[in-house]
Amino acid sequence: MFEAEVDSPDHPYASQFREMLESVAEEYGSKLLSFEVHEGTVSFSFDSDELNAEIIDLLTERP
Repeated sequence: MFEAEVDSPDHPYASQFREMLESVAEEYGSKLLSFEVHEGTVSFSFDSDELNAEIIDLLTERP
């Protein structure tokens, strides 16, 4: 998702992305359960099956 130099959840880019995820979770009445960043790769999870399904749908849509 980011360049490899973004290697911490405290990096400004990662932090901004986390805030966005927390905002989306709030809209769904859920919470962000985990958020990790390793060499630019972000992993996260929510406590909402509905939100997880929405994200999967968005990621699998074809242009």
